Amino acid sequence: MSTRMEFEAKAVDKAVQKASEALHIPVDRLQYNVVSYGSSGIFGLVGVKKARISVNVPDNNAGSQNRESDPASSDNVMDLVNEAFGDSRKSSGASQDRRKNVGRNRDQRKQEPRRKPANMSGEEPPAAEADSPVFEEEGPPPFGRHPEPAVVFTEEMIETGRAALEKIITAVTEEAEISVEVKPDKICYNVTGGSSGVLIGKKGQTLEAIQYLVDKIVNKKSEQRIRIQVDVEGYLDNRKAGLRSLARKLADKTAATGRPASMGQMNAHDRRIVHLALKDIPGIRTQSIGDGFYRKLIIFPKKRTR
Repeated sequence: MSTRMEFEAKAVDKAVQKASEALHIPVDRLQYNVVSYGSSGIFGLVGVKKARISVNVPDNNAGSQNRESDPASSDNVMDLVNEAFGDSRKSSGASQDRRKNVGRNRDQRKQEPRRKPANMSGEEPPAAEADSPVFEEEGPPPFGRHPEPAVVFTEEMIETGRAALEKIITAVTEEAEISVEVKPDKICYNVTGGSSGVLIGKKGQTLEAIQYLVDKIVNKKSEQRIRIQVDVEGYLDNRKAGLRSLARKLADKTAATGRPASMGQMNAHDRRIVHLALKDIPGIRTQSIGDGFYRKLIIFPKKRTR
């Protein structure tokens, strides 16, 4: 008799090594099947999938490792927590400390004031998604965030971004030209010519990935945060206008029917455009639904007060 167990990692060989260490079985004696080879996605940012293997574990080995390999066991969970937070204490010691502090923590929770909601639209603070590869919306800083100090953009910064962008698009398409516009708060690169549809990608996902890479390259040697924007053939302005128009139409429909309307999966930048476009329209409210980078946005009718 044997048991099947699955392990995931960035690549098959790493998944095999992970299984070998977890089960204490040498790699050359490990019996496994490759379930998925994984995918690196677009520029390693969008659509990334981990490799997965299925390992055949003999019962005599599985029995001895059952407690260690079960991620749901309480000791294993505490070991993972301690490892993640750099706590060198053993699980048993952590469990005892946790039991001693239960009453104290309960009293502290009673005394602590409740945290205020992030904002009136239901959207979490933009700072939570600050590292996401999204296009930033122009306008006043979001609630709770102070304006960033003015940054002096040097010729080296501008040329570093232009050279990085040129290298990326040259590998994708030909006959594309790059123009640069320096604004008070960011450096804007606009690409014209070439295969614009390929550079933009589905719902702008490829363009997001390109901007993310250029942003990281420019900010690698900068002590201050440098905002970078990459556009292709005016796509960002067209996208913004289209989202605002669709949002207003759905808002009118919601106000007329009293039923919620849904806008498909969107990144944080697109959701913010909709929130700002509808925030002053009476009788409706907006809220993001779901987890992860792409989320749905729902337009709700406000409850009428008597």
